[in-house]
Amino acid sequence: MTERQEKIIDIVRDNEPITSEKIAQRLELARGTLRPDLAILTMSGILDARPKVGYFYTGKTSFNLISERIQSIKVSERKSMPIVVDEKVSVYDGIVTMFLEDVSSIFVTSDGYLTGVVSRKDFLKNVIGGMNLHKTPIAVIMTRMPNIITTTLDESVLDAAIKIIEHEVDGLPIVEEVEDEQGEKAYKVVGRITKTSITRLFVELGRNE
Repeated sequence: MTERQEKIIDIVRDNEPITSEKIAQRLELARGTLRPDLAILTMSGILDARPKVGYFYTGKTSFNLISERIQSIKVSERKSMPIVVDEKVSVYDGIVTMFLEDVSSIFVTSDGYLTGVVSRKDFLKNVIGGMNLHKTPIAVIMTRMPNIITTTLDESVLDAAIKIIEHEVDGLPIVEEVEDEQGEKAYKVVGRITKTSITRLFVELGRNE
């Protein structure tokens, strides 16, 4: 916010309800000059305007509004395409897929259902260990269900970001719960959300895009 908008907030907070005319008088400005600032503060939810009464301070700050905005954004709005391989592919093919797609982790499935996740660290650790990359299935080195942290389309981006931080991972598979052929609970991978996509969101919010 501009310095003038900060002053307007202070005036309204200390003198609510107050009309635009009185706000202009206190700032020694024409009322028309303040119209854009009052419109911005009202639309952003920091001030509330009531006809024939004046302006009120809602108690919300810029930080509150950004927090509310982040909590209102669903994972479905920021998801990207998942990079998926079958658990029968070799570790070598998994490494090739990861670098061709330029991702930090890939999701592993069996019969279309999520069974594991493999990260760059997993590949590096096994390459250093001298594993036969061409003959070893990727299933041997992956982190298996149920030890995989997931998110869903209707979860908030904030909750997904908290999971990423708490579990120290680069991203999460976005899953949809289904029943497999045996009637057991299983998960279909429908997307992914990563540190990069969340960082991009914060940049957009910071730029007010």
